[in-house]
Amino acid sequence: MPPARTLDVACGTGFLTQHLAGEIVGLDQSESMLEIAGARIPDATFVQGDGLGLPFGDGEFDRLFTSYFYCHLEEDERRRFLADARRVARELVLVGSLWREGEEPERYEERVLNDGSRWQVFKRVFVPEELLGELGGGEVLHEGPRYFLVVRA
Repeated sequence: MPPARTLDVACGTGFLTQHLAGEIVGLDQSESMLEIAGARIPDATFVQGDGLGLPFGDGEFDRLFTSYFYCHLEEDERRRFLADARRVARELVLVGSLWREGEEPERYEERVLNDGSRWQVFKRVFVPEELLGELGGGEVLHEGPRYFLVVRA
């Protein structure tokens, strides 16, 4: 993808953010994740905030990028996120989990963190054509072969 003014929603530690070209703004709820991202990518700007209430102006970005965040949103949250994403950026690039034969497309999974705490998280996996339909069209940039897909809308 060509360089662009990009907002990375739920950027975490900046692991994928560091590969984005152009002027980058990362958003995450976690202060500790943002500290790691800031050290990893000193030329980027990082903002603590909620991905379901983007604290940015209309059309402020050329591109909104998000990796696996969308997969953890339930249907109403996905609709809310998409409306806000389209408000702040012209283009949406989304990395998501690819549906595999035999798995439930929507489910709750237990996650165990390093501190031993356990959390139930919602997980949605996608068939590329269904995801593009939900996004209102676009193109598949990468599909599998194993676990993830990348789409642009």
